[in-house]
Amino acid sequence: MAAIAEDGLASLTMSALADRLGTSGGHILYYFGSKDRLLLAALRWSEAALAEERRTLLARRTPAERKLDDFLRLYLPRGPRDPRWTLWIELWARTAGNPELRDAQRELDADWQRDLESLLAAGAARGRFAPLDATARASELLALLDGLSTRVVLGGEATGQDPRSALDAARAAAALLVPRA
Repeated sequence: MAAIAEDGLASLTMSALADRLGTSGGHILYYFGSKDRLLLAALRWSEAALAEERRTLLARRTPAERKLDDFLRLYLPRGPRDPRWTLWIELWARTAGNPELRDAQRELDADWQRDLESLLAAGAARGRFAPLDATARASELLALLDGLSTRVVLGGEATGQDPRSALDAARAAAALLVPRA
């Protein structure tokens, strides 16, 4: 994951990665078959860890507003070239021509959507949020988070979007999209 984030998948060679990992390029190709599959394995590994964090977050006995804020912080990148977000950007660049990657993207996106919908629906059911269409609000909020995240990871200072300002913008948008009861 770090090697992809540092150099980008296009400039990463299997032999350079193998040297870094103390193995052979042939060994990596045997297990992954291609750079795209290597990218997908790294992304799935990263997302599995985040899914566990989301499960923990959703299971907490805290108010829905706090859970939503924690969700926003978990989703957003920690800074420019955040390795987990660099994997997503690499994936997005390859999905149009690769059905396997496109299906994986849909699956991983659906996990975030499902968890945010659950959080919003539970918050509305408990009277913490105003009545809402949890599916629509989750979709809108995730689209906004993707845009903010991309600006942080790719641009940082050049786009005027650092992690703190992205979180502030996400919080402001969430307050409009998911008003309190």
